[in-house]
Amino acid sequence: MPNPSHPRVTAQLSPAIMDAPYGSFYGQNNFGGYNNYVNAVDRQNAMSVPAVARCRNLIAGVIATIPLQSFSAKTGEELPNLVWIDQPDKRQPRSQTISWTVDSLFHYGVAYWRVTEIYQDDNRPARFEWVQNDRVSVKLNKFNTEVEYYMISGERVPMEGVGSLVTFQHLDQGILVRAGRTIQSAIDIEKAANIASQSPMPSGVIKNNGADLPDAQIQGILAGWKAARQNRSTAYLTSTLDYVPTAFSPKDMMYNEAAQYLATQIARACNVPAYMIDAETFRGMTYQNIIDGRKEYMAYSLQPFITAIEDRLSMDDLTPRGQTVKFNVDETFLRADAMERLNVTEKLLNLGLIDIPQAQAMEDLSPNGETA
Repeated sequence: MPNPSHPRVTAQLSPAIMDAPYGSFYGQNNFGGYNNYVNAVDRQNAMSVPAVARCRNLIAGVIATIPLQSFSAKTGEELPNLVWIDQPDKRQPRSQTISWTVDSLFHYGVAYWRVTEIYQDDNRPARFEWVQNDRVSVKLNKFNTEVEYYMISGERVPMEGVGSLVTFQHLDQGILVRAGRTIQSAIDIEKAANIASQSPMPSGVIKNNGADLPDAQIQGILAGWKAARQNRSTAYLTSTLDYVPTAFSPKDMMYNEAAQYLATQIARACNVPAYMIDAETFRGMTYQNIIDGRKEYMAYSLQPFITAIEDRLSMDDLTPRGQTVKFNVDETFLRADAMERLNVTEKLLNLGLIDIPQAQAMEDLSPNGETA
């Protein structure tokens, strides 16, 4: 019988497949399915869309700046951090590992850490490394409902100990599946606008009113026309040739309006307020202080990612039972301004709920009044 003090690092052995399409069996030509990369668009192309890049950086960039802290699950007391909580990968700062973990959850709905070191006393991981999603593949059971084992770059990895994978699951499928068509439309708009900007003048037809010309001469006329338009806008045609425009300008094609609309749609798909990515042309402005705005952004945009990471890191195979790992949001991102904190501290002192040393600790002050 396994010793409970020496848990297995099982990388969430055989996790349930949560994102198979409803109403059809997994494996059809549908988007979805655990770690299924037959997506409408890949990450690199998605990140070429400014709205997607902005949403990604707003989410991953903010979460990466918030430190992780161990707490007692029973009392809520802060506990000393294990080494890996402050620096999961010894080759890089914690912020980089967390940023790319959130990136994976944002795009794919799943993120992977590979165990690189373990503690000898309890077999729990001591260090990790983030693994790029397109390097990871899975072998599913015959019903395609559970994972049997993982592979990295085509090579099978163990399901416990050094080399095994710890998996993080987001609360949905990830934006590449959830908003793939919207992102592809934004990419298409960018391409169309780029082609229009590279063309020296609107596309059109050179109509020949005389005798038909051989193909070689036609190609020569077209090549000469294009080269001449790149050097000068004024054109000259013989009496037998007419130029008939067949395309509209970018303004006529409403590229700007389409790009603005798609940026708003992408913001909605990412649960990011459209005004934060400058995607709203008209917006009813209401008064909102900084802390209230951050609380709203935290609740609707950041919390799903934070919860996915916190819950996984707090599971028994990584963290000792009775302890939880949380982002220290209240002391960083949602920390009130100095005057508001002073008013709260003063009221707590007057009510006798805290003493002077505790008040100093709340403000990270040493007994002589200096910052600790």
